[in-house]
Amino acid sequence: MAFILGLWILMYLLDANRANDLVQFVHDAANWLAGWSRDLFTFDEDWARVVAGYGLAAVVYLFVGHAIAGRLGRR
Repeated sequence: MAFILGLWILMYLLDANRANDLVQFVHDAANWLAGWSRDLFTFDEDWARVVAGYGLAAVVYLFVGHAIAGRLGRR
């Protein structure tokens, strides 16, 4: 999940062609994954909103995934 979100942030910052099917798929998946945090911040710059909103979701997913992996590893 965090990989997809990070990939979308990278594609956005590098101004990837949004008409491309892969870019559209990653964008749609990232929108779904970050639905709860996508518009949480209201920076004036679009790139800052994308990095903060999608980045927050990526960090949360990394944290939750690490916690779950740690729990499963102890069994």
